[in-house]
Amino acid sequence: MKKISIIGAGRVGETAACIIAQQEMCSEVVLLDIREGAAAGAALDISQSASYFGSDTRVTGGTDPALLKDSGLIVITAGSPRKPGMSRSDVLDINLAVINSLVDEVLKYAPDSLLLLVTNPVDVLTWHAWKRTGWERGRVFGQAGILDASRMATFMAEETGLSAKDIHPLVIGGHGDAMVPLTRFSTINGAPASAFLDDAAIARINERTRHGGAEVLALRQVSSAYIAPAAAVATMVDAICHDRRRILPCVCNLDGEYGQTDITAGVPAILGRNGIEKVVQLPLDDTERSGFQTSIDSVRADLK
Repeated sequence: MKKISIIGAGRVGETAACIIAQQEMCSEVVLLDIREGAAAGAALDISQSASYFGSDTRVTGGTDPALLKDSGLIVITAGSPRKPGMSRSDVLDINLAVINSLVDEVLKYAPDSLLLLVTNPVDVLTWHAWKRTGWERGRVFGQAGILDASRMATFMAEETGLSAKDIHPLVIGGHGDAMVPLTRFSTINGAPASAFLDDAAIARINERTRHGGAEVLALRQVSSAYIAPAAAVATMVDAICHDRRRILPCVCNLDGEYGQTDITAGVPAILGRNGIEKVVQLPLDDTERSGFQTSIDSVRADLK
């Protein structure tokens, strides 16, 4: 991919841009932010590290939405972050107005791009962005499940003492407290994760996974998580830019999958150069299906 633009030069956007540039996933990265100098300064800082990482990716930044022109992929991280004690839904009204404005800029300057939403509440905002663009559903998607799965992997590694490299967890549902960690579909180097974890450990892991972001926020106080979210963004960008067709948990617009229609939620999907190529349907048991429905109901409540 030639050009990727990231709207929002805050900590998530800046860190994601740095990873993407260092790994040379594209020829050019553009950072866009309404704060004068914020995007340009971040871009210059990243550029000055290029010689150490052997990267020729050009990184620029500014405030002019016209910088989005010719982008193959646009990542939106802009919006109001959570503060301690707030849920993701608490920032919905503020961030919906932000997303609507930004989507209009995307339609004006990069109507042929893919659109990746990161701003919370990501499930609801991805749905609104998709509706506002009028694009086919595979071109508009969100990042959440990859982040939730990486948090689950961390907690599984802590509980088992095994290498995080071998742990492959899966989380579905909305990116909120009702998300559904799927231990039954999680593996450790191909073996079922349940072979290494008792019921009490699984319960602890699931609880920490559901509140992984809040745990970071409570500890840091002055900042929500940004390193792991940026790494999750970069993972998705890598799959798109190199057309890897990886199966990753993404925020997808559902049209009959899992018995859901006209709703957006985290599910495993094939991610490649065209965005979401296919939603992967898993044979959920009654407990998993019930948990997924509860999560969907939470997203629908926010949509209303």
